[in-house]
Amino acid sequence: MTELAKTFDPAAIETRWYAHWEEQGLFRPDRSGAEPWTIVNPPPNVTGSLHIGHALDNTLQDILVRHARLQGKDARWVVGTDHAGIATQMVVERNLAKEGVKRTDLGREAFVDKVWEWKAESGGQITGQLRRLGCSMDWANERFTMDEGFSKAVLKVFVQLHRDGLLYRDKRLVNWDPHFGTAISDLEVETREVQGSFWHLRYPLADGSGEIRVATTRPETLLADMAVAVHPEDPRYTALIGKQVRLPITGRLVPIVGDEHADPALGSGAVKITPGHDFNDFEVGRRAGIEARDMLNMLDAKAQVTQTADGLIPAELLGLDRFEARKAIVARLKEEGFLVPHLDKDGNEHDAEPRTIQTPYGDRSGVVIEPWLTDQWYVDAKTLAQPAIEAVRSGKTQIVPKSWEKTYFNWMENIQPWCVSRQLWWGHRIPAWFAEDGRAFVAETEEEAQAQAGEGVALTRDPDVLDTWFSSALWPFATLGWPENTDPTLGGRYANDVLISGFDILFFWDARMMMQGLHFMGEVPFRKLYLHGLVRAADGAKMSKSKGNTVDPLGLIDRYGADALRFFMAAMESQGRDIKMDEKRVEGYRNFATKLWNASRFAQANGIGASTTLEPPAATLAVNKWIVAETVACVQAVDLALADLRFDGAANTIYQFVWSRFCDWYLELIKPVLQGEGAEGADETRAVAGWVLDQILVLLHPFMPFITEELWHAMGTRSNDLIVARWPIADARALDPAASQEIDWVIRLVSEVRAARTELNVPPGARLPIHVRDASALTAERLAAEGNVLARLARVDVATGEVPAGGALQIVVDEATFVLPLEGVVDLDAERARLTKAIAAAEKERDSLAARLDNPSFVGRAKPEAVEKARADHADKAAEAARLQAALGRLG
Repeated sequence: MTELAKTFDPAAIETRWYAHWEEQGLFRPDRSGAEPWTIVNPPPNVTGSLHIGHALDNTLQDILVRHARLQGKDARWVVGTDHAGIATQMVVERNLAKEGVKRTDLGREAFVDKVWEWKAESGGQITGQLRRLGCSMDWANERFTMDEGFSKAVLKVFVQLHRDGLLYRDKRLVNWDPHFGTAISDLEVETREVQGSFWHLRYPLADGSGEIRVATTRPETLLADMAVAVHPEDPRYTALIGKQVRLPITGRLVPIVGDEHADPALGSGAVKITPGHDFNDFEVGRRAGIEARDMLNMLDAKAQVTQTADGLIPAELLGLDRFEARKAIVARLKEEGFLVPHLDKDGNEHDAEPRTIQTPYGDRSGVVIEPWLTDQWYVDAKTLAQPAIEAVRSGKTQIVPKSWEKTYFNWMENIQPWCVSRQLWWGHRIPAWFAEDGRAFVAETEEEAQAQAGEGVALTRDPDVLDTWFSSALWPFATLGWPENTDPTLGGRYANDVLISGFDILFFWDARMMMQGLHFMGEVPFRKLYLHGLVRAADGAKMSKSKGNTVDPLGLIDRYGADALRFFMAAMESQGRDIKMDEKRVEGYRNFATKLWNASRFAQANGIGASTTLEPPAATLAVNKWIVAETVACVQAVDLALADLRFDGAANTIYQFVWSRFCDWYLELIKPVLQGEGAEGADETRAVAGWVLDQILVLLHPFMPFITEELWHAMGTRSNDLIVARWPIADARALDPAASQEIDWVIRLVSEVRAARTELNVPPGARLPIHVRDASALTAERLAAEGNVLARLARVDVATGEVPAGGALQIVVDEATFVLPLEGVVDLDAERARLTKAIAAAEKERDSLAARLDNPSFVGRAKPEAVEKARADHADKAAEAARLQAALGRLG
């Protein structure tokens, strides 16, 4: 037994124990013959650092993998990092810029070499931070999405999908980032509210018979307009469908088409259609019979005006930035009489109507994203989605919480082609080669592509790279050596037991893993998908750097320890609901760790050490039988909660058991036995207490790995580390209902006496006699058996004979009434007056809050948090009034 320090200091133990676990290879799965259990970590960006969302995601995963390991399973947590194409390229370009160097100065190969240099020196900072959190990952098999084996898998998948007819080249609209000059995914687009304008324009009918008015937030795109749409049932325009308008500035003739996209109630009910620069317009254009190859494009890769295929854009507009072009076009429209002025409420004319516009921005570049028509590589996601939909419908993969299934099905059943190419230099180069006539040859090597093209055909490799989501979709099987599977220890581990993921990447990562896994492996990549919520600021707002409300998890670890942060995450995670960050709660769980530390010091001081048995020791004393039963019940509840992935249920069960049942009650109840007040049963009690403490350490280990490992070893010599100990077995044979009922009765009686003494201002040091009326034989037996405990914990002495006349405190527990005379101990009249006054004050506040909550105006207009606070305050005051009324009633 190692004597514990007086004060619990997380920093003193965390680094030491993590280094020990890793050096001893305790994260590596090597249990021969054991049931395999696998989980894959969503690979963080190699450029990343630990944020609060990572802390939640990885805490939940570590709880499950540590639990599986304790259950004797051959548990493996696959770990690695994502090459994060655009993010990494941006970081390295920024570093080069400090030296006055552009990537174009270096050329592609030299730039990629620079990225690998950066990765070797600075990349992977987050892996060290995951260690600080306590993540028991299989670092010996750490993967990187650009390592050689993984890259082979990416090439094979691309080529095979192309051969299967599921990957093709097409011209479609993409989210285009003009700063980086690449297509980006929806996840890399953030929508911001921007104060913009709504311009109303006149488009004259080509036959000179009139005009049609349209409204737009992007007047510059009229340079590539190809139609005007009206609702087919809008009586104002049905006669115009099929006619043409002559566009201002370009003079292009375009048709008026009927399409339900046009909303009769919005603006004039007519909308200009620019299929090459708007996602909705693209679909309208296709419905109108315009092929993508024929759609006009008026912008280049830098979002500057370029000539359209029909050559109708005036020369003075060419080369202008899109926003400069907007100003020039509005001025020209106004000059030529095509701009309809907007009248404000005072009758004043303005060029445009002010509007708040939802505008897409690149999350890294910070520039406005342009819907841009370009040739890209696409995956036929609709075909791949069908088996993934069926897998969830059939239960092969279970989504938790189940409420997310509807969202999953809705998205998957309406899925669009997946753009997988990016115009970057860093990433998996697309394995396609082009001939001069535009034909593409897809193969894993240039030699194979040349063989397809034939001799003498000059080939040029596609300069694009793959979307990082394409490679990360292969994570569950490419990390295991697929397609070669060269590591025999990884065989049979493809189907992960569970995947933990934020709901925000359900479609970008989770669903795509389902699609690729089923297509290439023939089975689901994970049997359960657990979707957790977001960690929000204390006021419920979404965290963002721009708002300045982000929380650094490493700072929380520095202040309170990793165990406290982990326990907070688990205790607050309630099946996908968002978590409100509350540093006070984190501090509270550090205090919880301190309480366990102090309980262990008490155990050491009283000769309680490590248990020598997995089974509960034989017990004869009621208090020991009771704590064994409470322990078994705790194990059962935690087992059920973890089986249902109810992290909060498991954490809060352990918390209540440790804090209340073990520390506050059991250790208090056994002090007389341990400290010689009737030494009978002391050895038994030490054995039972040591066994219970061991069960606590094992149960708590997945949540708080550092303090539990420290206490495990401090309590005595062990044959193994706690991380690979055995999970408790909930053996109902150890239960003794009669003993449990007796101690529960003691706890209820002591609690009632303590509460009553406090409410009636009985001096803490005063010892009171306690009389009993209407006691059953069982209650009389319990009073006789537990008199010493009552004397110690409630400061009462069991009395016999008649109850003295005068005021007394009265408590009812079960069938018996317990009477504690108060004459000469407190001023009864003054106490009655105090209670009566306090009751009146509490009832007044209660009723005032009730009136406010009954007022529809308050409930309807006040902020939700104000209404919620009023409800909570009302409940508090109602409970206070009831409690004080009960206290007054106890004064006989």
